[in-house]
Amino acid sequence: MTIRVKLTMMFIAVILVANSILSLATVHYVSRVWLHEVQNNVRLDLNSARVIYDHHIERSAHFLLAVALDQSLAEALEKKDCDELGRILRRVYSSWEMDFVVVLDASGVVICRARAPERTGDMLVDNPLIAQVMETQQAATGTIVLTDEQLAVEDGELAARARIELIASTPAELVPDSVSTYGLVAAAAVPITDHQGHLLGILYGGDLLNGRYDVVDAIQSMVFPPQSHQGQEKGTITIFLDDTRISTNVTLPSGQRAVGTRMSEPVRDAVLERGELWAAPAFVVNDWYISAYEPIRDPRGRTIGALYVGLLQEPFLHKRNIIAGSFLAFMGLATLVSLSLIFLVTKLVLRPIDRIIAMSRKMSGGDFSVRVGMHPPGEMGQLCQAIDSMADAVAQREERLTQAARQQIGRSEKLASIGRLAAGIAHEINNPLTGVLTFAHLLHGKANMDAQDREDLELIINETSRVAEIVSGLLDFAREKPVKKEPLDVNDAIRRTIRLIGGQKQFQEILISEELCEGLPVVRGDMNQFQQVLLNLFLNACEAMPNGGTLTLRTTQRDRLVVIQVADTGHGIRREHLDQIFEPFFSTKPVGKSTGLGLSVSYGIIEQHGGSLEVESAEGNGAVFTIILPAADNQPGQAERPEKDKAES
Repeated sequence: MTIRVKLTMMFIAVILVANSILSLATVHYVSRVWLHEVQNNVRLDLNSARVIYDHHIERSAHFLLAVALDQSLAEALEKKDCDELGRILRRVYSSWEMDFVVVLDASGVVICRARAPERTGDMLVDNPLIAQVMETQQAATGTIVLTDEQLAVEDGELAARARIELIASTPAELVPDSVSTYGLVAAAAVPITDHQGHLLGILYGGDLLNGRYDVVDAIQSMVFPPQSHQGQEKGTITIFLDDTRISTNVTLPSGQRAVGTRMSEPVRDAVLERGELWAAPAFVVNDWYISAYEPIRDPRGRTIGALYVGLLQEPFLHKRNIIAGSFLAFMGLATLVSLSLIFLVTKLVLRPIDRIIAMSRKMSGGDFSVRVGMHPPGEMGQLCQAIDSMADAVAQREERLTQAARQQIGRSEKLASIGRLAAGIAHEINNPLTGVLTFAHLLHGKANMDAQDREDLELIINETSRVAEIVSGLLDFAREKPVKKEPLDVNDAIRRTIRLIGGQKQFQEILISEELCEGLPVVRGDMNQFQQVLLNLFLNACEAMPNGGTLTLRTTQRDRLVVIQVADTGHGIRREHLDQIFEPFFSTKPVGKSTGLGLSVSYGIIEQHGGSLEVESAEGNGAVFTIILPAADNQPGQAERPEKDKAES
């Protein structure tokens, strides 16, 4: 996967995650705040509806107070003039349109009724409003519950109107009673007094709220503007008697008012059982409303019903969905624009990377003249500049390597020619040496030789044999042989190499110390290559000790490893050069004195033998080169010397 794809996918993931979180948070916040504000408005509407409801009762009380101040009413009451009282009550009933008006004496006994003047003599002291007026001689207002019998005494039509068929709002709802016969009455009672303020009687009247749609419609018109949604009123008002709707402008699917339907169970538990205010979305009859319910209590403080205000939830959800959809559409458009910009910016930012890749491919193909060719501002420009600088350095290094390779090839050809010449000279030297050695042995065998001559011949034989051995070793080392790994005794290889350098002039001032551990396991290697490594290390040690010193050759065994150490007492190696001495063409010697390949070639030979070549040195304290080779597993013990070496020795 390319870096462009990775960056693009990363940016896309970041933008999508961030926009998704932002969108969800915004939609959630808008929904919560929107519905919360609507719910608060509904609670305010409920307060307004309660004020209007209470004002309706207060108006009735004020009207009754005005009637009670009429002197003719007091005089008729004092005289027990039922005809006059009947006329006054009928006038009151017709002018204020109350459902019933009653006059009682000071003891709470009914004297006259507006709609049934013949029904008198019953006591209403159990009525909480009547009892309050008798106790305080002050006007009393409130909402009370009357039975169908109590309503029938006032008027048979009131009892019939109070009768409500109960309807299940949902198919699963259980309706314990099929009919409700109780009436919820908004009533008022005012005292009738004489000039001295003595209680003469009580004027009592009220409105049966069961089926009084004008009350809820009036509250609806004053609280809500006239708006509808799909044929349904947005704002609705309901008056409950216990949990039953007795007056409402909520409608059933048939279009009829939902009188007789019941309050939902959660609302019933909160409002009727615990007497709390309910303000939350609720399922009303057949739809969801943002609603608020408030208990209606009688003068004794008992919860007898509830006043409900609700707004149809669907229009607000529709508006909320439009707002949320518009925001999401905007976010989607912004996301698409952002993604397009990301593709464009990624392409522009990574264009130098494409140039770098193309350049690297051309350089891999051997074209070292190519460059990035563009340096944009910022870190990418610094990268391109660094790549171009690196390419310049590589090209220069390649040129130097090419020149060094040409020089090395020339030197190799020269050395090969010298080697062939030296081999020929060695052959030429070996023939007379053989003759000298042969005749020396013959002379040594004569019986007439004196002691001094015989001693001189022995010296000639020894020195000539040593020269022949050196020439033979030089011929073996210079002879071209295929690489062949055989069981190899490292001590024997070291001794052979020492014989090669023993007669060299530069080693005359150097003391060679041999600390060779006997009984070492053999290793598998090529004798010629291993001698080449040792010879190179010996020569380097010699050059590090121009004024003489000690060359220590040490062999040890470490588990199944054979360790060879070549230590000198020369000038040592600088710390900054320790990490570079095994690199090709690295040399601290003057130009022309070294190719810089000796240690690099030696390092490669030891690695090919499965070992390692290490160095420890401090400037002025000499150097120690350590060769570590694995022992041959199939031939433990000391290797036997080849037959040829035995014969020569």
